[in-house]
Amino acid sequence: MAAWSGGSCLDALGPGELLSAAQAVSLPAEAYGNDPNIEMVWAMKAMQHAEVYYNLISSVDPLFLRLTKVDDQIYSEFRANFGKLKIDVLDPEELKSEPAKEKWRPFCMKFSGIVEDFNYGTLLRLDCTQGYSEENTIFATRIQFFAIEIARNREGYNRAVYNSAQQNGAAEKDSTMSR
Repeated sequence: MAAWSGGSCLDALGPGELLSAAQAVSLPAEAYGNDPNIEMVWAMKAMQHAEVYYNLISSVDPLFLRLTKVDDQIYSEFRANFGKLKIDVLDPEELKSEPAKEKWRPFCMKFSGIVEDFNYGTLLRLDCTQGYSEENTIFATRIQFFAIEIARNREGYNRAVYNSAQQNGAAEKDSTMSR
């Protein structure tokens, strides 16, 4: 997948294809089939979201982050429904198996009309101490992303990313000053 290599997948599309794909992204999923241009735009949008989020938790202490206006509600509902879910390293089966989907569906639907684009696809890191990579990423709904990442932030799991980024930044500053 070209998105992982840092190149833009959109470079392969012409202006007309880009325009039609961008317009179609705003339509409901039922309005189009498996158009590869549309899928490419969705993948790029998900990857951009992932990059922005990772940069955010690398530069701001995640304990103080608010991802939505309803973080408190998302967190309390999440922990009420998934209190024993291990969130530092996710098991994909806890999100994707049929029994898991049956449990997640009512949770997700509670946020219809509350969280914009609650059911859009997004990328979620499996191991919260690691960055986004093909091996460490799963496709999830936006509300699943919010629920898990809000919990990771509040429970201190994402501090590993922040602390690592701060240490790397300090080391770079020290090496620059010693030159």
